[in-house]
Amino acid sequence: MPHLNIEYSDNLPALDAGALLLAMNQALLASGQFDECDIKSRAQKMDAFRIGVSLSPRAFVHGRLSILDGRPHAIRQALSACLLQVLQQQCWPAGLELQLSVEVLEIERTAYAKACIEC
Repeated sequence: MPHLNIEYSDNLPALDAGALLLAMNQALLASGQFDECDIKSRAQKMDAFRIGVSLSPRAFVHGRLSILDGRPHAIRQALSACLLQVLQQQCWPAGLELQLSVEVLEIERTAYAKACIEC
């Protein structure tokens, strides 16, 4: 824990998903809430998407951070704010409206199972 899922529109061809995930993982580690080896992140490019009804160029990046329940609201809010800040600091293309968002979801601790296997 945590699991970070990034979804982004496919009209952001210059987005380096690997570099973005590294920056996001570094921000999560710096928060002091997680052990380095527990942070798992992945990115998915969405080739089918629609933002509103306008034909003007629009794009999005959305982060979904899933963490075990029990952390105070202030910590969850700080986590979403620090991840949004990482998104805002990226180099984005000119000429399109870009929507950046982050949500923090809680996973019920008693219903989460995890195993670590060394191969």
